[in-house]
Amino acid sequence: MAFYHKSMNTGETTKATNNERLEYLGDAILSTIVAEYLFKKYPNKNEGFLTKMRSKIVKRKTLNEVADKMGLDVILSNYSTGRMSSSMLGNALEALLGAIYIEFGYRNTKRYVINHIIRKYLNIHELEVFDDNYKSRLLEWCQKNNKTIDYKLISRHKLDKRDRFKVCVSIDGTNYGESEDFNKKSAEQLASKKAIARITEQESTV
Repeated sequence: MAFYHKSMNTGETTKATNNERLEYLGDAILSTIVAEYLFKKYPNKNEGFLTKMRSKIVKRKTLNEVADKMGLDVILSNYSTGRMSSSMLGNALEALLGAIYIEFGYRNTKRYVINHIIRKYLNIHELEVFDDNYKSRLLEWCQKNNKTIDYKLISRHKLDKRDRFKVCVSIDGTNYGESEDFNKKSAEQLASKKAIARITEQESTV
């Protein structure tokens, strides 16, 4: 069930027969486990640092990459139809953790996450200094330079039976970047990345 994507549902009576409920549970369990892990690993760090580190680990991009390294796409391909997106991998990973929690409890799930995900597929020390939260970086730049930033949803359409969002980010009323993704927040991050690249280019020519 953890790998059964909603694209496999064809009738009204089968709408609940997919991994979305397990994904919801796994998301909460993973966040708790990572929070506890970081709390113990960094006894002298403040809340802000711990929150940023947790966000870097549990965010969609990281989970997509981990799931890909785990080879979950091979299993997921048997339980989905249409084109497979990277976000489906991260969702399946969360659903898997939800299933492990249901079957084996919190302690065993925590052991699995720490030993087979965090320590095996993530470089915690690199994550400490790496910052790819482009939206946060752009917001900080705008605040520092007294600029007004705004995100707008340009369009929303279906692709492979899934919602796809196109957004733009404007600074002082000027469009600085547009992008689209299956997740609105991800689209905003990509648009922010383009805006930062444009700002960097403008500043280098001054």
